[in-house]
Amino acid sequence: MTSATTTEAVQGYLDLDGVRTYYEAIGAGSPLVLLHGGMCPVETWAGLVPQLSGSFRVFTPERRGHGRTADPGPITYENMATDTIAFLEAIADGPVALVGWSDGAVVALLVALWRPDLVERLVYVGNAINREGVPAEVEAMAEHLSPDVLPPMLRQLHDAVSPDGPDHFDLVFEKLAHLWKTEPNLELSELASLSMPTLLVAADHDMVTVEQLAAAQRTIPDAQLAIVPGSDHGFPMEHPDLLAGLLHRFLT
Repeated sequence: MTSATTTEAVQGYLDLDGVRTYYEAIGAGSPLVLLHGGMCPVETWAGLVPQLSGSFRVFTPERRGHGRTADPGPITYENMATDTIAFLEAIADGPVALVGWSDGAVVALLVALWRPDLVERLVYVGNAINREGVPAEVEAMAEHLSPDVLPPMLRQLHDAVSPDGPDHFDLVFEKLAHLWKTEPNLELSELASLSMPTLLVAADHDMVTVEQLAAAQRTIPDAQLAIVPGSDHGFPMEHPDLLAGLLHRFLT
């Protein structure tokens, strides 16, 4: 069990029911767990973590098939949420602040719905709740998905660290592309059961409509909504200071 008061920087692995999961931890304070986007390794949090580690013990796990964590086979939102629950049980003595971006947002939401005892505060960044919230231009883009639509840096980062080798990038992409075309499929009414304070965040040109997140805010008993102007889905990497400011305000 890792104490949230530990100050030592950690890079290591945890065996989560057979999934050898890589994670990093840095900082001191209450535990804050960041769940990355699809095809993203921990390096994509490089601009955000230094702005948070002065106030929190920041954990950045890499999910199955991402970064240094091998691909054990099936990749679904459900099994990634199960893996994340096992991770939270292993690293913290109590509930954590859980922040998810893109695919990580869906995973974080499932964890909060299934195990509210593990989540003190939830931050949901940049994804739809269900297909009705996917903007028309994003749906159109999904019909022509290929690894080439991703920033080249993601393939470069994967190739440098993946235990499955560089040729595995395209296979993981195929698995996630199926999710991106068909999920998530949560009903807004399910969000009424969320018991923790929740912050919904999106850019004004993102993978989710502002209208759906506004409806989600009205559904969740204790929710706030923040829309980042003049930005897109990549703003947590491109403008981490904006997300850091929102997180500090909401979490403290």
